[in-house]
Amino acid sequence: MTDVEKRQDRSPVPQGWTYAPAPESTEIVKLEDRYGLFIGGEWMAAQDHFTTISPRDESPLAEVGQASAADVETAVAAARDAFKSWSRLRGSERSKYLFRIARILAERSREFAVLESLNGGKPIKESRDVDLPLASAHFFYYAGWADKLEYAFPNRRAKPLGVCGQIIPWNFPLLMLSWKIAPALAAGNTVVLKPAETTPLTALLFCDVLRQAELPPGVVNIITGDGSTGAALVDAEVDKIAFTGSTEVGKAIQRRLAGRGTKLTLELGGKAANIVFDDAALDQAVEGIVNGIYFNQGHVCCAGSRLFVQESIYEPVIEKLKKRMETLRVGDPLDKNTDVGAINSREQLDRITELVQAGEDEGAEIYQPPCQLPEKGYWFAPTVFTNVAQSYRIAQEEIFGPVLSVLTFRTPDEALEKANNTPYGLSAGVWTEKGSRILWMAERLRAGVVWANTFNRFDPTSPFGGYKESGFGREGGLHGLEPYLAFDGAETFGG
Repeated sequence: MTDVEKRQDRSPVPQGWTYAPAPESTEIVKLEDRYGLFIGGEWMAAQDHFTTISPRDESPLAEVGQASAADVETAVAAARDAFKSWSRLRGSERSKYLFRIARILAERSREFAVLESLNGGKPIKESRDVDLPLASAHFFYYAGWADKLEYAFPNRRAKPLGVCGQIIPWNFPLLMLSWKIAPALAAGNTVVLKPAETTPLTALLFCDVLRQAELPPGVVNIITGDGSTGAALVDAEVDKIAFTGSTEVGKAIQRRLAGRGTKLTLELGGKAANIVFDDAALDQAVEGIVNGIYFNQGHVCCAGSRLFVQESIYEPVIEKLKKRMETLRVGDPLDKNTDVGAINSREQLDRITELVQAGEDEGAEIYQPPCQLPEKGYWFAPTVFTNVAQSYRIAQEEIFGPVLSVLTFRTPDEALEKANNTPYGLSAGVWTEKGSRILWMAERLRAGVVWANTFNRFDPTSPFGGYKESGFGREGGLHGLEPYLAFDGAETFGG
């Protein structure tokens, strides 16, 4: 025993520890000082420009072209001209281009991931492990369908629509680009795409992927600009508009297109319910809650921003949740240890701050774990509100930030009634060990996507979209391919 005791490690147990910085290098990304507009396979100069910045420290990254209405018309004309040959190309040939794009995105994934985090503020591990693999997978998936449209829609003769105008948001810039461009090209359409004003850089870098893949000129055109550019694209002579963004803008687009016969799909806001029953695996559920609302700083349209906990387990769930929140690391998006990165813009930070203050004013109890926020840039600590009433603004309005509202319920019927008591209907989560309860809830929840014992899981084969003020139409899977096709004597479903 004496020899054993001598060999024991007598070093003291550390009382606390921190992660050493693990920054990702930005040297892999080569940015131009000024970008133009990618039209007809070439770069065209823009009359006006604006500066895009990095939200982590507000440093300028590049000057980006502000497309005018005339530039939009030029891009649409280039897409219209390219459609003549692209739509006649055999599906097997179109699929080759999509496969090339998928492969090149995978090969250049580190470069794109760094730029996505640099321009958007999301943690590099999310860009690296979620956004880029899914972006590549969507092109790979739809490449497989390009020559199988007659099998995808039996007894229906499918044909492309024409020129598709696509407007994407700032929370998943490259992934939303892939969600929209991949099915459009597979169906034989050509594209004019406008990225978000605050996150245009990965879309502009994607133009180099198109060059590498030798995509015919004009098949994909990338125009940058603010809301006026998007409005000009909606007003242009396009055959379809696909929009992902806020409900308010989606309604405005629908009004502008009324009576024109232009196809339309809208993926809009959400206020998802994450419902935890008393038989759920609590530690697993807490991980799902954290992933549901703090992933990408809550900049997720399907974020689980409303947590419904059965009364009998309310206290242990909140206790576990607060302990887990204390371990979240807020900081530099390019640090591989970071869990919660920078808020995308000053405008969005002001929106989050205003709604959080409204929650406090209305009487909800706020909890934020102790964390030191960087001095420069746009930051907001992970936040949870308890003692929330259904009427509070934080329980009704989309915050689009790392803010969770907690409510309680007693029975499945009450949970269902409260969960559906919202103008949105994009997603929901159910946590329980009972498969029959999962099916019962999923059938009755008015949400386009319902996750069971998980949250924020995506796959290119699975359709995504909402009901009510969360929009209409689907992206992903065969459901996401159909809105980009016309059928002889038949209407498409959802756009």
